[in-house]
Amino acid sequence: MHGTSLANDLRPSSSMDLDSPEKRFERPRGLKGIYYHPITQLVMLGFVCFLCPGMFNALTGLGGGGQVNATTSANSTCALYAAYAFFAFFSGTVNNMIGAKWTLFLGSFGYALYVGSYLAINIHPNAGGFVIGAGSILGITAAFLWTAQGSLMLSYPTEAQKGLFISIFWAIFNLGAVVGSTVSFGQNFHSTDNSVGNGTYIGILILTLIGVTIPLLMADPNKMIRTDGTKVVTPRSPSWKSEFYNLWVAVITDPMILLLFPMFFASNYFYTWQFNDYNSALFNIRARSLNNFMYWLSQIIGSWMISLVLDSARFRRRTRAFAGWVILFVMAFIVHIWAYEYQKTYTRQSIPPDAQKMDIYDPAYPAHVWLMIFYGLLDAMWQTMVFWLIGSMSNDTNKLAIYAGFYHSIQSAGAAGVWRMDAIGLPYLNIFLSTWCLVVAGLLFAFPMIYMRVRDTTVLNDEAILKQALEDARIQEISEKNAEEYGA
Repeated sequence: MHGTSLANDLRPSSSMDLDSPEKRFERPRGLKGIYYHPITQLVMLGFVCFLCPGMFNALTGLGGGGQVNATTSANSTCALYAAYAFFAFFSGTVNNMIGAKWTLFLGSFGYALYVGSYLAINIHPNAGGFVIGAGSILGITAAFLWTAQGSLMLSYPTEAQKGLFISIFWAIFNLGAVVGSTVSFGQNFHSTDNSVGNGTYIGILILTLIGVTIPLLMADPNKMIRTDGTKVVTPRSPSWKSEFYNLWVAVITDPMILLLFPMFFASNYFYTWQFNDYNSALFNIRARSLNNFMYWLSQIIGSWMISLVLDSARFRRRTRAFAGWVILFVMAFIVHIWAYEYQKTYTRQSIPPDAQKMDIYDPAYPAHVWLMIFYGLLDAMWQTMVFWLIGSMSNDTNKLAIYAGFYHSIQSAGAAGVWRMDAIGLPYLNIFLSTWCLVVAGLLFAFPMIYMRVRDTTVLNDEAILKQALEDARIQEISEKNAEEYGA
């Protein structure tokens, strides 16, 4: 954090006009202009998530973290999301107090520790407690990383670019899981076992450690100017009290965010069945690795496809919002009806851990991998749509950070519950049906929010949190000047 006041950061001249926040600023030129370009910073942000959460996804997508016994991994993931759910609720406040850049840096550390814990348990089978502890720590740090990510990704683009920026980020982020899955598939191509070797974990760990360093190289968001010349406004309230108050203000001033909570809840819930109860349950490690690769590769395509709809200049934003909702609704029923046809043929008891599982050369494999591809498409479309809806509600970085915190808190609460259900051995069918119901419920609750809240444009003057933060900053600045005068 720097010592300059918020008012000095925001105003282009000697006075700050609260009624005219949409002033235009001249963007830097040359190499400096490239570095400070929103796309450049978005790409750097994408590579942080490419190398940290992306590697985590590659590991999780193997089912059981690549282990034969998925129980330890499920318990660790449960601990992860439980911690995540609690800390994500307040992570927007932390982000606004210390800044998105340093929140992002703080959030990256847990991923390296988590990957290292799987290497440890592969070497020392009794290290299950370390894996669960590492999951808890990652839950804390991941809350900070993803809140900072959401704040930056949604505040750097103009309104017309939000879908594009989300899709670019999602493509880079999921490319991390694709690369991690490629490492796993290459390491285990000649293996017909049900778990991965040390080389896979070492390769993923090295990539994760590289990702930890990238936030240090990123620009200060306070110095960023959008492509239309408007400044990225990142006000910071002068006290923790006012920041916690903003959590309440965010809900009171925009209660429609509550209608997105069921969609938030479902957004990580469906991973448990996909990865543990389908990928891990039915396939050997070679097939699991290939499934994982295809799943994350299809995410890149899915995010791009939905962004074409959400950012289409041919239609109003409200029309695009309804079109995105219809696409998700249709996709949700296609993949879950398809998955049910497979799920009804097996149970947890019918497939013991040491069973001979499906391989990539089995005749039934092609149809099964296509289901993973469609699940990847649905996941990317779902996450992109959620971020887009959040972005349609505000342009205020502080408010977006708070909404991102809500999103990750609620989604993690759902994930913690379902991973625990998997760890205690709840029937696969029960987990599958609860997943299907939650996805449909999330869409049904989101519909009235889209109808009543999504507008064709977001007016910055309407942002209550931004106004309050600017007013607090002005009062603080006046107080500081008075103190200097009378102190002198």
